[in-house]
Amino acid sequence: MSQPLTVTLHILDKEYRVSCPAEERSNLEQAARHLDTTMRDIRNSGKVIGVERIAVMAALNISHEMLTGSHDQSGALNEQQAQISDLVKRLDQALENHQS
Repeated sequence: MSQPLTVTLHILDKEYRVSCPAEERSNLEQAARHLDTTMRDIRNSGKVIGVERIAVMAALNISHEMLTGSHDQSGALNEQQAQISDLVKRLDQALENHQS
């Protein structure tokens, strides 16, 4: 297991620094993106006011998804596509740097 590293996450316009093992960074970032999206959706609905209440509603929604297995399949597919795009970009950059 590698040394922990500090990852900066952006959730609902705030920055959070979180320590995690290097091999878990991708999962942590994916979880933060999912939380950020869920919180933004709740905030944009206009039905819940206040960051704390939005966070609780997001936690309840995500817990419900997890317990019922009803996580949106298209959302999972979008996450996978975003990860693939990110990997392609990183590969292109690595190849570009290697050729220089």
